[in-house]
Amino acid sequence: MKLNPYLFGTINFCVNELHQQKVIAYPTEAVFALGCDPNSKIAVKNLLSIKQRSIKKGFILIASNYTQLEPYIAKDKLTVFQLERMFSSWPGPITYLVPAAPHIPLWFTGAFKSLAIRVSNHPIVQNLCNNFGKPLITTSANLSGQPPCRKLADIKKQFGSKFPVLNGETGGYLNPSEIRDIITGEIIRHG
Repeated sequence: MKLNPYLFGTINFCVNELHQQKVIAYPTEAVFALGCDPNSKIAVKNLLSIKQRSIKKGFILIASNYTQLEPYIAKDKLTVFQLERMFSSWPGPITYLVPAAPHIPLWFTGAFKSLAIRVSNHPIVQNLCNNFGKPLITTSANLSGQPPCRKLADIKKQFGSKFPVLNGETGGYLNPSEIRDIITGEIIRHG
């Protein structure tokens, strides 16, 4: 008997869902996240609808490595020192606000001029982004106004038992990722 490579909750299943412009849930360093293909307007619209979130807030791009993020960044506006500062804290639970490439759509940045990016050290996120071949738009898995989901049971409670979710556990951090402005060095949100 041949096993189905697309079993609900597996990497293959979730990557397939992403290729079909769907939104999935997956564990990150501190909480479960909702994510989708960053280049799919349909997927991002679905994510905004599911999350009940305004497009003006923008999103974080999460990746397994910096190379996956490069197409979205205005690299010419970053100094070697700024890049070294970023690289010295990655992979890890630190999100940086960087200059956005001029061609990226509004949903990445929302009402802001900067783009939020992170290279995760969570093995499931690394595996997911590597298998998908690019970063994901990411936001905490919760309906607006509800607490972030920290367990699979929380996903089922807020989004239903048929919501596509990558099985696994969060990385054990208590707080969401720290957010730093790479240009000013300011900490926007403590982790």
